[in-house]
Amino acid sequence: MTRWQLARRAERLNPSTIREILKITERPGIVSLAGGLPSADTFPVAALQEATARVLREQPREALQYAASEGYGPLRDWVVGELATQGLHCDASQVLITTGSQQGLDLVGKVLIDPGSTVAVESPTYLGALQAFAPYEPEFVALEGDDEGPLPESLDAARGGRFVYLLPNFQNPTGRCVGAARRLELVARAATLGLPIVEDNPYGDLWFDTPPPPPLAASAGVGDGGGAIYLGSFSKVLAPGLRLGYVVAPKAIYPKLLQAKQAADLHTPGFNQRIVFEVIKDGFLRDHVPTIRALYKLQRDAMGAALERHMPPGCRWQQPSGGMFFWLTLPPHIDATTLLPAAVAAGMAFVPGSAFFPQGGHANTLRLSFVTAAPAQIETAVAALGRVLAAA
Repeated sequence: MTRWQLARRAERLNPSTIREILKITERPGIVSLAGGLPSADTFPVAALQEATARVLREQPREALQYAASEGYGPLRDWVVGELATQGLHCDASQVLITTGSQQGLDLVGKVLIDPGSTVAVESPTYLGALQAFAPYEPEFVALEGDDEGPLPESLDAARGGRFVYLLPNFQNPTGRCVGAARRLELVARAATLGLPIVEDNPYGDLWFDTPPPPPLAASAGVGDGGGAIYLGSFSKVLAPGLRLGYVVAPKAIYPKLLQAKQAADLHTPGFNQRIVFEVIKDGFLRDHVPTIRALYKLQRDAMGAALERHMPPGCRWQQPSGGMFFWLTLPPHIDATTLLPAAVAAGMAFVPGSAFFPQGGHANTLRLSFVTAAPAQIETAVAALGRVLAAA
């Protein structure tokens, strides 16, 4: 009988808590505030249809052929120009187009993490990053923080580490945004410690009132001697099904990221890259993204008002100024994971917060997403959550 023996790293691969919860929410009548999915109402279907037809008409042989591992040249040039408007200066030779920014996280982990090496993360942090890094067997250091993000002095615990992973703009899961002064303090402390920064920015364009401060990487630098790697995505401003993201890295690191990508998938689909470039090349996002912001702001306001009306005493949250999420801290005696079946029975779903912490715990936390439900649905779901919490 054949005996399969798993690699040690395979033992560190775990199912996504969120994906498992999404299976539950497929039941009829459930209003899901669980998934971190962009609203399908924002997908620019007509623009993508036109761009697809144009690519197939004008570049069919090139679009359907194998492509360069680095990515489609005009799209990489577009990324350079877009980042320059945010104060982050690089050149196209530093831009690697990835199959979603999630692949970028995996490549970073593969290239930079050895078993037992230290990686600092916010606490809580993006669950997908923990999943991407964990198979490479790091020791996670959880950074202390407040409502504005990680505290600069908390980086001291990661001295000698491989990098610190940060999401300064409307973080998943908390929705918090790091202010300008705190960003400079974080960059300065990381530089003093010689600690590289991996900055992930999937939500930075989804601000509701004022844009966020310049990226951490704008101060830390991505050039020779620079202290940052920067990850971006087209998923939240166009469509996640395209699976397009990018990594901007110092030239000393870039070749190894490229080689890791070549080993993974040779290249991100060139067809998709050309379609996206055709859509965005003449400034489409300048008009399209504000429509996403306007829709999400209405939904954010609806959820904020519903929470004020229906949450029982002892619950705490912070209204996000952008992004897709509210983060709730419940009374200490309530376990959100234990509470979830009752919430589903009442007709709504959320994500328990414990999975977002590198060492687990914090059972009395949960995440709510507001962008895939209409205001009336948000009201219904939050009211149901309030009743379940009041009975807990």
